[in-house]
This record gives sequence, structure tokens and C-alpha cells, in this order.
Amino acid sequence: MTPVTVFNGKRAAVFGLGSSGISATKALIAGGAEVAVWDDGEKGRDKAAQERLPLADLKNADWAKFDALVLAPGVPLTHPEPHWTVKAAQLHNVPVIGDVELFAAQRAGVAPDAPFVAITGTNGKSTTTALTAHILSAAGKDVQVGGNLGTPILALEPPKRDRIHVIELSSYQIELMPSLKPTIGVMLNLTPDHLDRHATMERYASIKFAVPDRAKFPVIGVDDEYGRAMAAKIAAQGRKVIAISTTQIVPHGYVAGQSHIYRTAEKDAKEAANLAGIGSLRGVHNAQNAMAAFAACSALGLDDQTIQRGLRSFPGLAHRMEEIGRKGKVLFVNDSKATNADSTAKALASFDDMFWIAGGLPKAGGITSLAEFFPRIRKAYLVGEAAADFAKTLDGKVAYEMAGTLDKAVALAARDAESSDAAEPVVLLSPACASFDQFPNFEVRGNTFRTLVQAML
Repeated sequence: MTPVTVFNGKRAAVFGLGSSGISATKALIAGGAEVAVWDDGEKGRDKAAQERLPLADLKNADWAKFDALVLAPGVPLTHPEPHWTVKAAQLHNVPVIGDVELFAAQRAGVAPDAPFVAITGTNGKSTTTALTAHILSAAGKDVQVGGNLGTPILALEPPKRDRIHVIELSSYQIELMPSLKPTIGVMLNLTPDHLDRHATMERYASIKFAVPDRAKFPVIGVDDEYGRAMAAKIAAQGRKVIAISTTQIVPHGYVAGQSHIYRTAEKDAKEAANLAGIGSLRGVHNAQNAMAAFAACSALGLDDQTIQRGLRSFPGLAHRMEEIGRKGKVLFVNDSKATNADSTAKALASFDDMFWIAGGLPKAGGITSLAEFFPRIRKAYLVGEAAADFAKTLDGKVAYEMAGTLDKAVALAARDAESSDAAEPVVLLSPACASFDQFPNFEVRGNTFRTLVQAML
């Protein structure tokens, strides 16, 4: 735990009692703060009661006495409209912050030079976060990893001069972190997502921009228009940007070609790492992730050979292009984390001869953007609420079957893949959808897929 001693003697309201809210409450209390916690849901309140945390109905609170409202990242700050706690806080000029802001305040107060790697983007941030932490740990560094990736930041060990925090940040967390000041700020890519929360792409981009803009070493993917604009804006300030790209030569940074990473400086490019044969880093999207991790670790002082060893020993993440196993010649891959079309595109670009399981709770745009990969798909198996719309997009282009549920889809895909003439048929779960129509989250969806596959192996 990271006790928030900089809040000693202050009063804080905590709303939203998921893992981040619970850990924030414990960290504030450990640091000497007086805390009142609440949740609109009975489940959250029951959890707080079990943990013996100080429950208090914030609707009846005297908001003028609070020094901060610590808001769970999933609670609306601005759109579609501010949550009632946000309105109450604003009415009394109470700052609205998140648990990561508490960490930032504690770091600034006790160890301002402690290395802090902040990683964001629409896709790839979890893999990049885990990969960066793995490389550093393999090099013998004291590393704490978490944030949006899983472990709440205040549940990690506290910042100190020789301890590196590698933290994944969502846009929800960033907008609750006004004093964000990382050592290294990575912005991987930006595509439409969370617009129900942020209203416009411009606002979404401006929130994400804070990560590289406030960093000592900004690392930016420049393969989309938003990344290029961010890099140009920072460069216009006279600051050096470490650019990463899979499509173009950059003047200062890294570029991936085939299965190699090259370091660029002005007009020179020298090989920095070789990704050939690393199954956990398959595909162009993972080359971007590897470049970002390489850039972060290099900026922290690791040499190229040490980073290369870390890349080769990286086991990968569950639900992200995770190879579950083989049955005969058939490879089963769990990419349940692909909750939008852009993320699924990365998986579809990585294989040929796919038996693709897709569908769930649809997102804006559907799968029309995936048309270039349709020739690689032998057959699709459609599940969930998106099945009918996906069928319309695939009709006449890709053979498909309306499976309805994941268990039926796995059985059908395995049957067809085993009887195919492909050299390496791949049964791929990459839904291009959220999971909430049939599963609590993408992890449960991916675990269900793994269980179904392992029962066949």
C-alpha cells in the first residue's frame, strides 16, 4: 500500500467502491486522513461494510468540510452529465480527483524524482505496460506495475528514488489527475472510443495528450493523425519527442520493419532489437508496443542487449492474442480484450486461414472497417447482440454461422477448423465488441473461451 501522508489531517469524500475506491480509502486512512465513503450500489456499500470502512451517505454530507472528492474512474465527470457527487463538489469548490492523483501528490511530496512511467492510448496499453515492467524486472529493477491494468495504484508499494512505477492510464483516470507529471509518458495510438464519456474525439484526444505533454520524456506513436498532431505540438515547444512508427521513418525515435526495431537519429537508422520468433509479440500492433517499451526502458538507462533479453522472455498477457494451445494442426487464440474493431484488426492482420468468433455488445461503426481482412477469414461464428448487424456486413463476403453463444461458436469453429485443408488453421476469439450482453467483462469471456478450449485439448 501507498499511505497518502500528504492528506494527513484532511477530509476526503470517496465515491465509487470498486477496487480503486477501496484501496484509495485505505491509503487515505493509513496516511492520516478523515474519510467518508459511499456508493450508489448496494454491492459497493456491502463491500465497504465488510472492510469496516467509514460509510456515510454523501447526499446528506456537509460538502464544505471536504478537501477533495476522490471519484472512481468509471463515474461520469462531465458526460453524459456530471454525477451528482461531482455537482455537489463543484457547488462547494471541492476539487474532484482520482486515486492516481493521490499517488501523484504523494510522489511529489516524498519522492519527486522516483521514476514514473505512464502509458496510455486506445489500444495496446496493457501489453505495453506489462512488457515494460517485465523488461525492467528481468533487469533486476524494483518495479511496481498496475493502474488500469489491474492492481490499483495505491495498492502498490510507495514511490521512492530507486523504485519504478509502470502505470497504465485510461482516459477516465487521466482527467481526474490534474498534477500528472510522469518521467516517461507514452501515447501509443488514438482511435474513436469512449465517446459516450468524452462526447467528442477532440476532447478524448486532449485528455490523452496530457500524458506525453507533461512527461520529461514523451514517447508518441505517430501512425495516426492525433499522434502526429501531439508530436508536432510538443516539438513546437522546443522539446524532443521520441516518435515510434510502423509506417514511416521518424527523425528521432524508433521504427519497426518486418520483425526488427530500428533506432533512428536524423537520417540514420540502426537495428536495436529483433522480434523474430517471439510468439507473445506477434503482429504489427505488438511491434508498436515493443517499440514503446524499448523507448521507455532505454530512457531509464537500460542497454539494448538487456532490453532484447526482456523482450524474448515476455510471456504475454491473458486475453490479448493469447495462444491457448493446439489440437492437431489447429491453433486456438484468445483475444477477448479486442473490444472494438480497431483492436480486432490487429489480430486479423496476424494470421491467415482464420475461423473467427466475433460479436457481443456492439460499438459504433461495427466491423465495416475490417473488410480488408475478410479474405483471410475462412468462416465467422457470430454471437451476442451484434450478430445480426455483423451478418449483414459479412453477407456475400465471408461465410458465417449464427452461433448465438460462445460455447456453440467454439464447438462449430473447432469442428470446421479440424476438417479444413489449411496448414495452420486458427480458431480466433477476437470479438470486436464489449462483453456486457453475455459476460460481466472481457476477462470472464476470455476465461470461458479458455475453459471450453482446454476441455477439447
